[in-house]
Amino acid sequence: MIGILIFPDFQLLDAAGPISVFEIAARAFGKPPAIRVLAAEAGPVRSSSGVEMMARDFRSANAITTLVVAGGAGVAEAARCEVTRAFIQRLVKRGVRIASVCSGAYVLAEAGLLDGRRATTHWGRTRDFVARYPKVKFEPDQIFTRDGNVWTSAGITAGIDLALAMVTEDHGEEIAQATARQLVLYHRRSGGQSQFSSLLELKTPNGRFGALLSWARENLHAPLTVEDLADRAGMSARHFARAFTAETGTTPSKAIERLRIEVARERVQSSREGIELVAHATGFGDPERMRRAFIRAFGQPPQALRRAARAG
Repeated sequence: MIGILIFPDFQLLDAAGPISVFEIAARAFGKPPAIRVLAAEAGPVRSSSGVEMMARDFRSANAITTLVVAGGAGVAEAARCEVTRAFIQRLVKRGVRIASVCSGAYVLAEAGLLDGRRATTHWGRTRDFVARYPKVKFEPDQIFTRDGNVWTSAGITAGIDLALAMVTEDHGEEIAQATARQLVLYHRRSGGQSQFSSLLELKTPNGRFGALLSWARENLHAPLTVEDLADRAGMSARHFARAFTAETGTTPSKAIERLRIEVARERVQSSREGIELVAHATGFGDPERMRRAFIRAFGQPPQALRRAARAG
């Protein structure tokens, strides 16, 4: 049986996403869904959106084999709740598989589950999480992590990826693929994939150069020199470089390299394209240049990231 732990002001999709995955997978496997929503107190639990879920209290968890802890605006209070922490610790002693979605990792950390383990959470909480829990082997650039029987995932929709990985472990690849198709997912993301976007990391991603950068992302095979970008923006190269840096916080050449790296990484991790083909398609020109860029950005060459993505 799957348990979904919620609390006042939980994020609705943190709970509903995994619930839908486990429900569809159970039906694909030919069994009725066995899912129970749990909270410290039984009754309706209000999410941060105002929508409520009905929950049973922790006494109803005897048959639970997997527990998924939601995140959300109310996570700080949930992490301080002694009843909740004690409940999770009891399940761990029973050998129950424990997971968190997004900021639900705080609850696991406060319960002592993450010390010495690999873990992740939403990228926006990285600095705070690392400061609070220095004993955790934090991996900020992961969709989800698994360390033994403890799983953690990044922001919100990454809980769906985590749940699909659990379905693969429980029921096999065929059921997981059928579940993903039913959910109309473009592709299943592995744990090794990045949760960051180069465009979103810019100071003003939707500013006056937003359309230009979106165009550049779709045309990475082209040279995309400063002169090329300036010409498309209708500015002189010198004025464009100054204005772009002032608005985005990075130079045009660095922004283009970040876009190339991001798209190349996506293709390396989610396809079987040859590394040389990816390098040419994303404007690196040759695999060695792309390899050096990957090592600067990730500390690993493309082949290592591909192996990690497949293993995740």
